[in-house]
Amino acid sequence: MQQSKKFLGVFSLALINVAAIVSLRNLAFTVEYGLAGIVFYVAAAVLFFIPTALVCAELATAWPEAIGVYGWVARAFGVRVGFFAQWMNWMFSIASFPTVLTFLAATIAYLVDPTWAQNAHYMFFSIVGIFWLLTFVNFFGMKASAWLSTIGALFGTVIPGILIILFGLIWVILDKPMHLALEGSWMPDLSLGNMVFFGGVVLGLAGMEMSAFYANETEQPKKVYPKAILLSTVLILLISIVGSLALAIVVPKISLVESIMQLFTVFFEEFKIPWAIKGVALLAILGSFAGNNTWVIGPAKGLHHALETGHGPKWLSYKNKANQPVAILMSQAVLGTILAAAFYLMPSVEMAFWLVTAITTQFAMMMYGLIFISAIKLRFNHPEVERPYTIPGGKVGLFGLAGMGALTCIGCFILGFILPDKFLANQASFWIFESYLIVGIVLLSIPGWWMHKIS
Repeated sequence: MQQSKKFLGVFSLALINVAAIVSLRNLAFTVEYGLAGIVFYVAAAVLFFIPTALVCAELATAWPEAIGVYGWVARAFGVRVGFFAQWMNWMFSIASFPTVLTFLAATIAYLVDPTWAQNAHYMFFSIVGIFWLLTFVNFFGMKASAWLSTIGALFGTVIPGILIILFGLIWVILDKPMHLALEGSWMPDLSLGNMVFFGGVVLGLAGMEMSAFYANETEQPKKVYPKAILLSTVLILLISIVGSLALAIVVPKISLVESIMQLFTVFFEEFKIPWAIKGVALLAILGSFAGNNTWVIGPAKGLHHALETGHGPKWLSYKNKANQPVAILMSQAVLGTILAAAFYLMPSVEMAFWLVTAITTQFAMMMYGLIFISAIKLRFNHPEVERPYTIPGGKVGLFGLAGMGALTCIGCFILGFILPDKFLANQASFWIFESYLIVGIVLLSIPGWWMHKIS
């Protein structure tokens, strides 16, 4: 008898979620607020992350054959809206690459010369080079991709995340100088110029739907998937909330690009073991590779599934012998390279980082809004479908949870057009930012609606 090709269990599927969602770079967003930043993380978890996790668990276990966003939204609103939602998912992943790869490139710089992290030429060529490398890695099949994501998440995200938390505790226990006053205010500054960072926190908790692309690689997806969601939720919130606290305590002035390596540098130099910095940098690089690998293949597989139903150009659905959507992978590498050009157009590396974060947020919020609304419609229109996991509270519970998630998406979408106060050096910076953001969103959204009828 042929051996089963199903190779993922609860722990490995949970680690794929961790790889997709937990990027140590995101811890820097809440540090802008000190203790009040924890309020932002808790709010983002309650208003967005937990609703996303529960909604995706219900949808993925009710329709495991749907393979994620396209299948869910198409069942609720038809194939055209489903294709558009999947296109938003693909654009969301492409737009996120320059931001997540910025952290990876900055971490690599610490192995050679930390000042490179603020050099636009180094950042651009590093981001593009890493992106194309990950693209070619995913030509070899889903098993290789899942292996890299799982191992990388464990050794490159979970372990460094635990180290960050331990270092913060050691710092407090030894009564070292703390740059976060633990008795400070827990209420964040709610001015618009500061509230925009809430969108960054929400974006840092996006990606729970990613493991749906791997759900069919488990023996019993309807049982394994909800358990994996629960385990990954605990790991993600622990690393995100406690890790950001530790970062704020140890590091005096945080860079959005170099934040985690700043913490390790401060800690290891304080305890006279600077040689350890490069070892931790290697772990962080491994974790970032794992996270980016998950995002390279996940949405590409989802878009390919949509194309297989007869929507979009046939050339884009081309697969290789390993059954990987190589035409889509190559196309997203080209688009990611174009978006990375922001590092040449923006006045600084940090402003470029924020611009691509804002574009990513807009695509993500459009996609998640459609997922939340689809979950509500499917519960009402298809109550007969067996749901091994069902959101508690019946239709009222689902409507309240998914409705709250949808309203959060709308709010974050609006906030995405506001430039943070720290970048408002002059009016020119504002107009460059807004122009690039609006033009980028419009140009990259149109094909998702127009390509539906191309064959």
